[in-house]
Amino acid sequence: MEFLSDLTNFLFCCFFSPPLLFMPDGPAFHYDQCPLVSTFCHLDNLPAPQPAQQKNLEGYVGFANLPNQVYRKSVKRGFEFTLMVVGESGLGKSTLINSLFLTDLYSPEYPGPSHRIKKTVQVEQSKVLVKEGGVHLLLTIVDTPGFGDAVDNSNCWQPVIDHIDSKFEDYLNAESRVNRRLMPDSRVQCCLYFIAPSGHGLKPLDIEFMKRLHEKVNIIPLIAKADTMTPEECQQFKKQIMKEIQEHKIKIYEFPETDDEEEMKMIRKIKDRLPLAVVGSNTIIEVNGKRVRGRQYPWGVAEVENGEHCDFTILRNMLIRTHMQDLKDVTNNVHYENYRSRKLAAVTYNGVDNNKNKGQLTKTETTDGMSPLAQMEEERREHVSKMNKMEQEMEQVFEMKVKEKLQKLRDSEAELQRRHEQMKKNLEAQHRELEEKRRHHEEEKASWEAQQRILDQQKLDASRTLEKNKKKKIF
Repeated sequence: MEFLSDLTNFLFCCFFSPPLLFMPDGPAFHYDQCPLVSTFCHLDNLPAPQPAQQKNLEGYVGFANLPNQVYRKSVKRGFEFTLMVVGESGLGKSTLINSLFLTDLYSPEYPGPSHRIKKTVQVEQSKVLVKEGGVHLLLTIVDTPGFGDAVDNSNCWQPVIDHIDSKFEDYLNAESRVNRRLMPDSRVQCCLYFIAPSGHGLKPLDIEFMKRLHEKVNIIPLIAKADTMTPEECQQFKKQIMKEIQEHKIKIYEFPETDDEEEMKMIRKIKDRLPLAVVGSNTIIEVNGKRVRGRQYPWGVAEVENGEHCDFTILRNMLIRTHMQDLKDVTNNVHYENYRSRKLAAVTYNGVDNNKNKGQLTKTETTDGMSPLAQMEEERREHVSKMNKMEQEMEQVFEMKVKEKLQKLRDSEAELQRRHEQMKKNLEAQHRELEEKRRHHEEEKASWEAQQRILDQQKLDASRTLEKNKKKKIF
């Protein structure tokens, strides 16, 4: 069994080609660490991969400008980022998004999800093209109106999971096409989960949602409307939330390790402030002669961009200025690769996705009254029927194309035959004309030769007569 497991991993590495493959039920798998790699290399008399040697150049070559080329190409192409906001209605999600990107993504003409009454959880996308300093960012905001607002919130996270999986599926299908030049990336790269400022820790819904999605998307927990709590209450609330997250083994976004001391200080500062307590506002207020964005209260002003009042600036810097690319890389290299490996491993030889029936084989009947094996057989028959129908349609199209091509060939052959006959007739007419001219020329030549002989004879007779007359005069 251990050999078969190694063989399966090796085949996945060979045929599905990512250098780093995340298996469904295990850690990251490097194909160069597979125990069968050296074995197959030995069987094929191939040398095992050797590490590259580092060489110091004696002069300037120029490939140090490669980052500049990548920078110019990236700026010209533009960037894409998909941000999902999840939380109960009225927690300030729309206001925070407008504050983050300094744009009216939600306006009176297009209000936020909390102002659009929904009976069930739905997933809605809003796209806006943001321009700054010559850099274009296509920002996609994914709303989840109706989340947590029902009396019974069972499975309210399922539409969100389906949306994330559907975007992974779209990207996987785009990768499998022949033409892969245009591959829009609509995968969800970050999920801001808003926690109500109750001061009593996480709700069961919060825990269940994050446990369901922490393997599919980068989750960043936020304490919404932090200005409703005192600094001491907020700090205690943060400790309680982080304690519950660790107890339930919820994986939130893990900041990357780096060798730069400044970056590590910044990362440690962000980790110490998790979950981030945020305040959103689009109102400009004048405080001590300075115009700031904040909320006016009888006791004072809660400034949005003041680090002593909330963690808004930390969230903005982390999300946009420092870790946006890392969020995209983690989504592509971890979450998407996990989905891709599970998807490819679940597809059997006849194309049936067994992942849909995973976890149901222990039941004798499914929800619609069919056993799992009968359901799989039905899906197989439907698939075979669909393939037969597609084959018939392709045959019909092929026959039609063949008929059209044969007709064109017949028309071309008839046209060539007609042109050949016409050219043949023209050549015969020219030949007859040339023969007539040749015969006329022969007749003229014979007539001229006859006349020439007569003249020569007359000249000869005249010269003889003249000779006779000269001799008579002499005698």
